[in-house]
Amino acid sequence: TGGRHPAREGEVFNTRYQALCKLGRGAFATVWLCQDMRRKKQVAVKVLKSREGFAEAAQDEVTLLRCVSSMKKKDRAGENIVCLLDDFRMIGENGFHILLLECCSRGSAKPGLDLESRRMALGPSLRWLMGNCPAQGLPLPFVKKSLQQVLAGLRFLHQRCRIIHADIKPENVLLYGRDQSLQRLLPDTLNCGQRTDLRLKGPGGDLGNRLEESDLMSIEVKIADLGSACWTYKPFSKEIQTQPYRALEVLLGLDYGTPVDIWSTGCLAFEMATGECLFDPQPGKYFSRDDDHVARIIELLGRIPPQIAFSWNKSTKFFSRPG
Repeated sequence: TGGRHPAREGEVFNTRYQALCKLGRGAFATVWLCQDMRRKKQVAVKVLKSREGFAEAAQDEVTLLRCVSSMKKKDRAGENIVCLLDDFRMIGENGFHILLLECCSRGSAKPGLDLESRRMALGPSLRWLMGNCPAQGLPLPFVKKSLQQVLAGLRFLHQRCRIIHADIKPENVLLYGRDQSLQRLLPDTLNCGQRTDLRLKGPGGDLGNRLEESDLMSIEVKIADLGSACWTYKPFSKEIQTQPYRALEVLLGLDYGTPVDIWSTGCLAFEMATGECLFDPQPGKYFSRDDDHVARIIELLGRIPPQIAFSWNKSTKFFSRPG
Protein backbone atom coordinates (compact mmCIF):
# COMPACT_ATOMS: atom_id res chain seq x y z
CA THR A 1 0.00 0.00 0.00
CA GLY A 2 1.32 3.42 -0.99
CA GLY A 3 3.77 1.97 -3.51
CA ARG A 4 3.90 1.46 -7.26
CA HIS A 5 1.07 0.08 -9.33
CA PRO A 6 2.18 -3.36 -10.63
CA ALA A 7 1.34 -2.61 -14.26
CA ARG A 8 1.73 -5.39 -16.85
CA GLU A 9 2.16 -5.46 -20.60
CA GLY A 10 -1.26 -5.46 -22.22
CA GLU A 11 -2.99 -3.70 -19.29
CA VAL A 12 -5.35 -0.94 -20.41
CA PHE A 13 -5.48 2.35 -18.50
CA ASN A 14 -8.67 4.41 -18.51
CA THR A 15 -10.19 2.04 -21.13
CA ARG A 16 -7.96 3.69 -23.73
CA TYR A 17 -4.18 3.35 -23.22
CA GLN A 18 -2.71 -0.14 -23.60
CA ALA A 19 0.66 -0.74 -21.94
CA LEU A 20 3.31 -1.96 -24.41
CA CYS A 21 6.44 -1.94 -22.24
CA LYS A 22 8.12 -0.18 -19.34
CA LEU A 23 10.32 2.73 -20.40
CA GLY A 24 11.85 3.37 -16.98
CA ARG A 25 11.30 4.13 -13.33
CA GLY A 26 12.27 6.83 -10.87
CA ALA A 27 11.87 7.53 -7.19
CA PHE A 28 8.24 8.58 -7.53
CA ALA A 29 6.85 6.90 -10.62
CA THR A 30 7.08 4.29 -13.35
CA VAL A 31 6.81 5.29 -17.02
CA TRP A 32 5.17 3.04 -19.61
CA LEU A 33 5.06 3.21 -23.38
CA CYS A 34 1.37 2.87 -24.28
CA GLN A 35 -0.76 2.73 -27.39
CA ASP A 36 -3.61 5.22 -27.51
CA MET A 37 -6.20 2.87 -28.99
CA ARG A 38 -8.55 5.72 -29.85
CA ARG A 39 -6.10 7.91 -31.79
CA LYS A 40 -3.74 5.13 -32.93
CA LYS A 41 -0.61 6.79 -31.57
CA GLN A 42 1.95 6.04 -28.88
CA VAL A 43 2.27 7.99 -25.65
CA ALA A 44 4.21 7.82 -22.39
CA VAL A 45 2.14 7.15 -19.29
CA LYS A 46 3.69 8.19 -15.99
CA VAL A 47 2.13 6.19 -13.13
CA LEU A 48 2.77 7.91 -9.79
CA LYS A 49 3.11 5.98 -6.55
CA SER A 50 -0.05 5.93 -4.48
CA ARG A 51 1.31 7.31 -1.20
CA GLU A 52 -0.47 10.48 -0.10
CA GLY A 53 2.60 12.73 -0.41
CA PHE A 54 3.23 11.54 -3.96
CA ALA A 55 -0.39 12.23 -4.90
CA GLU A 56 -0.02 15.82 -3.70
CA ALA A 57 3.23 16.24 -5.63
CA ALA A 58 1.59 14.73 -8.71
CA GLN A 59 -1.25 17.21 -8.50
CA ASP A 60 1.32 20.04 -8.38
CA GLU A 61 3.00 18.57 -11.47
CA VAL A 62 -0.35 18.40 -13.29
CA THR A 63 -0.99 22.07 -12.50
CA LEU A 64 2.45 23.07 -13.76
CA LEU A 65 2.06 21.03 -16.96
CA ARG A 66 -1.36 22.51 -17.63
CA CYS A 67 0.17 25.97 -17.34
CA VAL A 68 2.85 24.99 -19.88
CA SER A 69 0.23 23.60 -22.27
CA SER A 70 -1.83 26.78 -21.99
CA MET A 71 1.13 29.10 -22.57
CA LYS A 72 2.43 27.05 -25.52
CA LYS A 73 -0.50 28.38 -27.55
CA LYS A 74 0.92 31.89 -27.14
CA ASP A 75 4.64 31.24 -27.59
CA ARG A 76 6.32 28.82 -29.99
CA ALA A 77 9.27 28.49 -27.61
CA GLY A 78 7.00 26.17 -25.65
CA GLU A 79 7.73 23.52 -28.29
CA ASN A 80 11.01 22.94 -26.44
CA ILE A 81 9.05 21.42 -23.51
CA VAL A 82 7.45 17.95 -23.50
CA CYS A 83 3.69 18.43 -23.40
CA LEU A 84 0.92 16.97 -21.25
CA LEU A 85 -1.80 15.24 -23.28
CA ASP A 86 -4.08 13.99 -20.51
CA ASP A 87 -4.23 13.10 -16.83
CA PHE A 88 -6.56 10.89 -14.84
CA ARG A 89 -6.88 8.93 -11.60
CA MET A 90 -6.94 5.20 -11.09
CA ILE A 91 -7.59 2.84 -8.18
CA GLY A 92 -5.09 -0.03 -8.14
CA GLU A 93 -4.35 -2.87 -5.76
CA ASN A 94 -1.84 -0.64 -3.90
CA GLY A 95 -4.08 2.41 -3.64
CA PHE A 96 -4.98 5.58 -5.50
CA HIS A 97 -2.69 6.60 -8.40
CA ILE A 98 -2.46 9.67 -10.62
CA LEU A 99 -1.43 9.02 -14.23
CA LEU A 100 0.09 11.62 -16.55
CA LEU A 101 0.22 11.21 -20.32
CA GLU A 102 3.03 12.87 -22.20
CA CYS A 103 3.88 12.84 -25.88
CA CYS A 104 6.78 10.40 -26.03
CA SER A 105 6.78 8.00 -28.94
CA ARG A 106 10.29 6.70 -28.29
CA GLY A 107 11.32 6.98 -31.92
CA SER A 108 8.95 4.40 -33.37
CA ALA A 109 6.89 6.30 -35.92
CA LYS A 110 5.34 3.39 -37.80
CA PRO A 111 3.52 3.46 -41.13
CA GLY A 112 -0.11 4.33 -40.70
CA LEU A 113 0.36 6.68 -37.76
CA ASP A 114 -0.99 10.18 -38.25
CA LEU A 115 1.26 13.11 -39.13
CA GLU A 116 1.30 14.39 -35.55
CA SER A 117 2.65 11.07 -34.27
CA ARG A 118 5.43 11.02 -36.84
CA ARG A 119 6.35 14.64 -36.25
CA MET A 120 6.31 14.40 -32.45
CA ALA A 121 8.25 11.15 -32.03
CA LEU A 122 10.54 11.45 -29.02
CA GLY A 123 13.52 9.25 -28.42
CA PRO A 124 15.78 8.49 -25.48
CA SER A 125 17.63 11.10 -23.44
CA LEU A 126 20.93 12.92 -23.83
CA ARG A 127 22.30 10.55 -21.18
CA TRP A 128 21.65 7.62 -23.53
CA LEU A 129 23.30 9.45 -26.41
CA MET A 130 26.36 10.38 -24.34
CA GLY A 131 26.64 6.82 -23.06
CA ASN A 132 26.61 5.47 -26.61
CA CYS A 133 29.24 7.88 -27.91
CA PRO A 134 32.79 6.55 -27.41
CA ALA A 135 34.36 9.94 -28.08
CA GLN A 136 35.12 12.36 -25.24
CA GLY A 137 32.02 14.45 -25.56
CA LEU A 138 29.53 15.10 -28.36
CA PRO A 139 30.31 17.18 -31.48
CA LEU A 140 30.39 20.87 -30.52
CA PRO A 141 27.94 22.03 -33.24
CA PHE A 142 25.36 19.60 -31.83
CA VAL A 143 26.15 20.70 -28.26
CA LYS A 144 25.60 24.36 -29.20
CA LYS A 145 22.40 23.65 -31.09
CA SER A 146 20.99 21.55 -28.25
CA LEU A 147 21.86 24.13 -25.61
CA GLN A 148 20.14 26.86 -27.62
CA GLN A 149 16.96 24.77 -27.50
CA VAL A 150 17.34 24.04 -23.79
CA LEU A 151 17.85 27.75 -23.05
CA ALA A 152 14.89 28.72 -25.23
CA GLY A 153 12.77 26.21 -23.30
CA LEU A 154 13.98 27.59 -19.97
CA ARG A 155 13.28 31.16 -21.07
CA PHE A 156 9.74 30.05 -21.89
CA LEU A 157 9.35 28.34 -18.50
CA HIS A 158 10.86 31.23 -16.55
CA GLN A 159 9.25 34.21 -18.27
CA ARG A 160 6.01 32.89 -19.73
CA CYS A 161 5.07 30.29 -17.13
CA ARG A 162 6.97 31.57 -14.08
CA ILE A 163 8.21 28.03 -13.46
CA ILE A 164 11.60 26.81 -12.21
CA HIS A 165 12.39 23.37 -13.67
CA ALA A 166 14.75 22.53 -10.77
CA ASP A 167 16.23 19.35 -12.29
CA ILE A 168 18.01 20.09 -15.57
CA LYS A 169 20.33 17.16 -16.35
CA PRO A 170 21.03 14.83 -19.31
CA GLU A 171 18.30 12.38 -18.27
CA ASN A 172 15.68 15.12 -18.51
CA VAL A 173 16.55 16.32 -22.02
CA LEU A 174 14.99 14.03 -24.65
CA LEU A 175 16.00 13.63 -28.28
CA TYR A 176 13.38 14.76 -30.75
CA GLY A 177 13.27 13.72 -34.40
CA ARG A 178 11.23 15.42 -37.08
CA ASP A 179 10.02 12.93 -39.69
CA GLN A 180 12.55 10.04 -39.79
CA SER A 181 15.74 11.79 -38.59
CA LEU A 182 15.71 10.14 -35.18
CA GLN A 183 14.79 6.72 -36.51
CA ARG A 184 18.03 6.59 -38.51
CA LEU A 185 19.97 6.57 -35.25
CA LEU A 186 17.81 4.08 -33.38
CA PRO A 187 17.41 0.29 -33.73
CA ASP A 188 15.19 -0.80 -36.63
CA THR A 189 12.52 -2.23 -34.36
CA LEU A 190 11.18 -1.22 -31.00
CA ASN A 191 11.16 -4.54 -29.20
CA CYS A 192 10.59 -3.50 -25.62
CA GLY A 193 11.60 -6.85 -24.22
CA GLN A 194 15.01 -6.65 -25.86
CA ARG A 195 15.81 -3.00 -25.23
CA THR A 196 18.29 -3.62 -22.42
CA ASP A 197 21.29 -2.79 -24.62
CA LEU A 198 20.21 -0.13 -27.11
CA ARG A 199 22.88 0.84 -29.63
CA LEU A 200 22.91 3.37 -32.40
CA LYS A 201 22.41 1.60 -35.69
CA GLY A 202 24.31 2.03 -38.92
CA PRO A 203 26.93 0.36 -41.13
CA GLY A 204 30.13 -0.93 -39.60
CA GLY A 205 30.83 -2.49 -36.25
CA ASP A 206 32.34 0.39 -34.28
CA LEU A 207 29.90 2.89 -32.87
CA GLY A 208 32.36 5.72 -33.46
CA ASN A 209 32.11 5.13 -37.21
CA ARG A 210 28.31 5.08 -37.12
CA LEU A 211 27.66 8.33 -35.24
CA GLU A 212 27.71 10.87 -38.04
CA GLU A 213 27.58 14.54 -37.12
CA SER A 214 25.14 15.15 -39.97
CA ASP A 215 22.70 12.67 -38.40
CA LEU A 216 23.00 14.37 -35.03
CA MET A 217 22.46 17.84 -36.48
CA SER A 218 19.05 16.74 -37.76
CA ILE A 219 17.96 15.94 -34.20
CA GLU A 220 16.47 18.42 -31.75
CA VAL A 221 15.88 18.20 -28.01
CA LYS A 222 13.03 18.85 -25.56
CA ILE A 223 13.05 19.43 -21.81
CA ALA A 224 11.10 16.75 -19.96
CA ASP A 225 9.95 15.87 -16.43
CA LEU A 226 8.49 18.70 -14.38
CA GLY A 227 8.20 16.39 -11.38
CA SER A 228 10.62 18.55 -9.35
CA ALA A 229 9.49 21.91 -10.75
CA CYS A 230 7.96 24.76 -8.78
CA TRP A 231 6.61 28.28 -9.25
CA THR A 232 9.12 31.14 -9.22
CA TYR A 233 7.04 32.77 -6.48
CA LYS A 234 6.39 29.57 -4.49
CA PRO A 235 9.28 27.11 -4.08
CA PHE A 236 8.07 23.71 -2.86
CA SER A 237 11.34 22.48 -1.35
CA LYS A 238 14.72 23.70 -0.10
CA GLU A 239 16.47 20.66 -1.56
CA ILE A 240 16.25 20.61 -5.34
CA GLN A 241 18.38 19.45 -8.29
CA THR A 242 20.49 16.32 -8.79
CA GLN A 243 23.82 16.66 -6.98
CA PRO A 244 26.34 17.32 -9.82
CA TYR A 245 24.03 20.01 -11.28
CA ARG A 246 23.08 21.68 -7.97
CA ALA A 247 23.53 25.45 -7.81
CA LEU A 248 25.58 27.17 -5.13
CA GLU A 249 22.63 28.95 -3.48
CA VAL A 250 20.87 25.58 -3.08
CA LEU A 251 24.00 24.01 -1.57
CA LEU A 252 24.21 26.89 0.91
CA GLY A 253 20.52 26.60 1.84
CA LEU A 254 19.72 30.12 0.60
CA ASP A 255 16.71 31.39 -1.31
CA TYR A 256 16.82 30.48 -5.00
CA GLY A 257 15.17 31.44 -8.26
CA THR A 258 15.36 30.80 -12.01
CA PRO A 259 19.21 31.14 -12.14
CA VAL A 260 19.50 27.66 -10.61
CA ASP A 261 18.33 26.24 -13.96
CA ILE A 262 20.99 28.24 -15.80
CA TRP A 263 23.68 26.91 -13.46
CA SER A 264 22.54 23.34 -14.18
CA THR A 265 22.59 24.10 -17.91
CA GLY A 266 26.20 25.29 -17.62
CA CYS A 267 27.11 22.00 -15.94
CA LEU A 268 25.20 20.17 -18.69
CA ALA A 269 27.09 22.10 -21.39
CA PHE A 270 30.48 21.07 -19.97
CA GLU A 271 29.43 17.44 -19.68
CA MET A 272 28.06 17.31 -23.23
CA ALA A 273 31.23 18.86 -24.63
CA THR A 274 33.78 16.83 -22.65
CA GLY A 275 32.00 13.65 -21.55
CA GLU A 276 32.89 14.39 -17.91
CA CYS A 277 30.96 15.92 -15.01
CA LEU A 278 31.99 19.47 -14.19
CA PHE A 279 31.50 18.71 -10.49
CA ASP A 280 31.60 15.21 -8.96
CA PRO A 281 31.67 15.86 -5.20
CA GLN A 282 32.39 13.10 -2.72
CA PRO A 283 31.80 13.02 1.07
CA GLY A 284 34.74 12.67 3.48
CA LYS A 285 35.26 11.83 7.13
CA TYR A 286 34.66 15.39 8.34
CA PHE A 287 32.52 16.87 5.57
CA SER A 288 29.42 16.05 3.55
CA ARG A 289 29.02 15.74 -0.19
CA ASP A 290 27.47 19.22 -0.28
CA ASP A 291 30.46 20.63 1.63
CA ASP A 292 32.87 19.09 -0.87
CA HIS A 293 30.71 20.47 -3.69
CA VAL A 294 31.10 24.01 -2.32
CA ALA A 295 34.87 23.50 -2.08
CA ARG A 296 35.07 22.31 -5.70
CA ILE A 297 33.10 25.34 -6.88
CA ILE A 298 35.58 27.62 -5.09
CA GLU A 299 38.53 25.72 -6.62
CA LEU A 300 37.12 26.24 -10.10
CA LEU A 301 35.49 29.68 -9.92
CA GLY A 302 37.29 31.48 -7.10
CA ARG A 303 36.16 32.91 -3.77
CA ILE A 304 32.48 33.14 -2.96
CA PRO A 305 31.44 36.77 -2.27
CA PRO A 306 31.56 37.21 1.56
CA GLN A 307 27.93 38.33 1.85
CA ILE A 308 26.91 35.00 0.28
CA ALA A 309 29.51 32.81 2.00
CA PHE A 310 28.61 34.08 5.49
CA SER A 311 24.91 33.52 4.89
CA TRP A 312 25.68 29.79 5.02
CA ASN A 313 24.86 28.18 8.36
CA LYS A 314 28.16 26.24 8.15
CA SER A 315 30.27 29.31 7.32
CA THR A 316 32.07 29.42 10.68
CA LYS A 317 33.09 25.78 10.23
CA PHE A 318 34.72 26.24 6.82
CA PHE A 319 35.52 29.95 6.40
CA SER A 320 37.94 32.15 8.31
CA ARG A 321 36.93 35.71 9.21
CA PRO A 322 38.57 37.20 6.05
CA GLY A 323 36.59 34.65 4.00
